[in-house]
Amino acid sequence: MKSYRKEITLNIPARRGFVNITPQVQACLRESGISEGLVLVNPMHITASVFINDDESGLHRDYDAWLERLAPHEPVNQYRHNDTGEDNADAHMKRQLMGREVVVAVTGGRLDFGTWEQIFYGEFDGRRPKRVLVKIIGE
Repeated sequence: MKSYRKEITLNIPARRGFVNITPQVQACLRESGISEGLVLVNPMHITASVFINDDESGLHRDYDAWLERLAPHEPVNQYRHNDTGEDNADAHMKRQLMGREVVVAVTGGRLDFGTWEQIFYGEFDGRRPKRVLVKIIGE
């Protein structure tokens, strides 16, 4: 069995945002030379998410509005976590809702997606470089 590991660095200029990272993950898969196996993709930060869904801008705006209703950023004093001087408690909550990682099957050297599926990075406390781990195992 072969193993491949790579970190992708992203820097979202806004506090929140979604980025389709499918092309970067596909590039990692090609680079790995693995044709049958599994790909794990996860953010290496507690205030970001990786998830699979449709690449449709209306859906992304809906996600952003939905998450802001469930875990609004302001007022920041509504969260005990922010008593430490942080202002990102909402980002931790949003990450919990959107999930930590995705695992995708690799078949015939390709990501084995369903129709419309793409891999996204969700940022909830941006404006600085963040890392995403891509780990591929297989033959």
